[in-house]
Amino acid sequence: MKIAIIGSGMAGLTAGAYLAKAGHAVTVFEQFSSPGGVTATVTQDGYGWDIGPLLLEGFAPGDKGRMILEELGVSGQVPVVHEDRGLAMPEFALWRPKEYEGPAWRYERLKKLFPQESRHLDRYYRFYDRMIRLMSLARQAEGASGLRAVWLKLRMWVAFQGVKEMANWNGSQLMDHYFESPVLKTFFLGIVADFVTAPSEFPALGVPSIHLETAFDKRIPTYPGAKSAQTAYTYILDGCQRLVEAVMGVLLANGGKVLTGTAVKRIVIENGRATGVELADGRIEPADRVLASGGMKEVFFDLVGRENIPAGLATQIEANRLMESVLMVQLGIDFDPTPYQPAALCYYYKTQDLEKAVRRLRTGDYHEGKEGFLIYVPSLHSPSLAPSGKHAVTIYTVAPDTLAEGTWSGRKEELADKLVAEAEAHIPGLRAHTQTRLVLTPEDYRQRTHLKHHSFGGVPPVIGNKPPAHKTPIDDLWFIGAQSESTGGVLNVMTGAQKVAKQILQEQ
Repeated sequence: MKIAIIGSGMAGLTAGAYLAKAGHAVTVFEQFSSPGGVTATVTQDGYGWDIGPLLLEGFAPGDKGRMILEELGVSGQVPVVHEDRGLAMPEFALWRPKEYEGPAWRYERLKKLFPQESRHLDRYYRFYDRMIRLMSLARQAEGASGLRAVWLKLRMWVAFQGVKEMANWNGSQLMDHYFESPVLKTFFLGIVADFVTAPSEFPALGVPSIHLETAFDKRIPTYPGAKSAQTAYTYILDGCQRLVEAVMGVLLANGGKVLTGTAVKRIVIENGRATGVELADGRIEPADRVLASGGMKEVFFDLVGRENIPAGLATQIEANRLMESVLMVQLGIDFDPTPYQPAALCYYYKTQDLEKAVRRLRTGDYHEGKEGFLIYVPSLHSPSLAPSGKHAVTIYTVAPDTLAEGTWSGRKEELADKLVAEAEAHIPGLRAHTQTRLVLTPEDYRQRTHLKHHSFGGVPPVIGNKPPAHKTPIDDLWFIGAQSESTGGVLNVMTGAQKVAKQILQEQ
């Protein structure tokens, strides 16, 4: 088959690699000057920084992402290091202790910090354990069949009874049920702000999955593959560009093409079937199958055309809430930051009113870093990303795609300065010791991703969101990527693309 893929992010490259490996003629069309989408590593003056993924789940031995790399034959080209992250609030910070204190050390530490909430913490962690058991059974059931599948589903039903009453709750209700302290509520739910999702929009039963204990101490036992939801977290050594190049290498080695600087103007539809793509220069490229990644509105409204899709799909697309963007400041510094931040990655939460912060952000009211950010030092695990004795540092925070006051291009340096100043409260000397700086605004991400509204993680986990399915109502047109049913994140878009490629191959 002749296959056209729109977009060279990890969804497009993964699908393309599987299909090219199976012997099909694959061409990937990428409007940006380089492949990889936001799963890319940028360089400047001898420093390197990832512009998207940070601490990844699903790429340890036996996990889904690692198995995809093994199927493609490139697992050895994507080495990872098992790590964890810190979490800091104005009131306290929790870092992995030097000596391992067991899987419950954070639980015990929180009880000492919040003695009045001790019983509430006991109750929350019982809920956490139930959800881990339920999610682990669900993960095992995915690959099971026959009597084992029946047995696992029965166990899932039994496990679900313990949390059934919370199935229709949101994150705010869950936190109010367990805690009185607004600090503790933010501690467990703060990561939803990373999705620009309000606590009242986030499904309650999803809270443990976004705040796994294994993310904060790599020594807590994890189980390979589908046995446990308590996954290992890893960094890709030398940057995420290695992942891009490894998967793209499979596509190229099997005769596929990646054409950068080549924008698609429309998807050609004839008699309800996708038959190719029209490029920006007017050329028509015929195809037996078209796979489109990117924004749901951009794909279905602009490339396909509203007139070619059912009214129900158009309504569904309009109903989905998208994430906002980020402001990312990349620094090259000439000193060791570990006396101030002992882990490569730390989230710094600065507000206890997540609900108001998220809703204000959506109106274009940018917090300038005062409500939270993260600091990531990739050169701590990958020394190749900085000159000897120096370090690469990323400071980033969620930001509105469009500012209520001014423009990102007009305020780029001002707002970058303010974010770095906030970070200096935790790592002093960043400005004085900066050797080089690279600022990426929502406008830069829009240009890279070809989105009218840059949604950093695609479709956020908001109650009621239902992104379009991979298989579209148009014959031979498939929708993949962070705004499809797979939702965002490197692991999700790669597993979604794998699923689509295998389905296409089965339907031949």
